[in-house]
Amino acid sequence: MDHVLVLNASFEPIVVIHWQKAMQLLFQGKVEVLEEYEREIRTVSLTFRLPSVLRLIKYIPIARKKNIVRFSRANIFVRDGFCCQYCGRKRARHELTLDHIVPVVQGGRKTWENIVTACIQCNQRKGGRTPHEAGMRLICRPAEPQWLPTFTIRYRLNSAPETWKLYFSWNIQTGSA
Repeated sequence: MDHVLVLNASFEPIVVIHWQKAMQLLFQGKVEVLEEYEREIRTVSLTFRLPSVLRLIKYIPIARKKNIVRFSRANIFVRDGFCCQYCGRKRARHELTLDHIVPVVQGGRKTWENIVTACIQCNQRKGGRTPHEAGMRLICRPAEPQWLPTFTIRYRLNSAPETWKLYFSWNIQTGSA
């Protein structure tokens, strides 16, 4: 129970953060507490109930207007399905790296078409070479995603605190990730 749901001023879920970050936002006056856990946080002179749901005081516009998928590590992992594009094995996020198909030392650029998800072992095996030079094959040819990411919070609803469920839309099914 050390995670806190943060809502926009419009009550739209934005992000799940760690409780320490939540307390930081609270002390900075950027949020208001809507729900609390039973657990308490104590300092030398003060006691607080751990917040469960926070709402931003000022509305933050969510950038959905552009039909561009932001180039980021997380979006590359999502595009590649958290699978190594060399061995095809699905891995946990901490077991994955990003690999330049054409290495930077050979003129490779930081683009959707030149970067893929790779497991640590395959990335080390490939080294500073192209897949052809390393005798490796890509499972899929990388490309810029055509989907426009909608806001998602990766949290299993059946394990989400009860205090959060009120703030999710009706069409979410409990138990989906």
